[in-house]
Amino acid sequence: MDYKTSDPHTGPRREDILPATAAAAVKVVIVGGFGVGKTTLVGTVSEIRPLTTEETMTQAGVGVDDLAGIEQKIETTVAMDFGRISINEQLVLYLFGTPGQERFWFLWDGLFEGALGAVVLLDTRRLEVSYEVVGILEERGVPFVVAVNTFPGAPVHPVPELRAAMDLPESVPIFACDARDRASCRDALMTLMRYLYRLAHKTPEPQ
Repeated sequence: MDYKTSDPHTGPRREDILPATAAAAVKVVIVGGFGVGKTTLVGTVSEIRPLTTEETMTQAGVGVDDLAGIEQKIETTVAMDFGRISINEQLVLYLFGTPGQERFWFLWDGLFEGALGAVVLLDTRRLEVSYEVVGILEERGVPFVVAVNTFPGAPVHPVPELRAAMDLPESVPIFACDARDRASCRDALMTLMRYLYRLAHKTPEPQ
């Protein structure tokens, strides 16, 4: 018997083993306010079983966590989410989802360390949640793109309005993303990779 691939108690599962062809691994952070869909995105796109630290919300959060617009939410990330996706045979992205509640933002410093870039997940029902998130990324010099999570029934705003509301330069990509759809999540990560490539090579934004 091949214990390395057959016995779950002696090592990683076959699907969790990093591809032998992988030549580069990049850390990417999925960041956003409370309840914007970070855990959903990481779980949707990850090719391995994602690590989550979700806990049932308790009375401790009453009066502290703002549930306006997400009253049905019953669990929350208290440390981080972790997943992995292979962009191609050589490039692997390690995904770290941040906790959204402000009382856990002290953990962000460690999660940002070594990150090449970030995807800011936006909920148009609660735009104000994202303002401080963007400010933190800009303060730390972490390049980012903005993915508007398409919640059912959420207000739809033209990109120029969103850009103006968050005071973002034209170079920062803003686009729609469905955190429940794997192809959409992968496209969001590819948008970040293309943006980082342009920054690194100082190439103009495609028209």
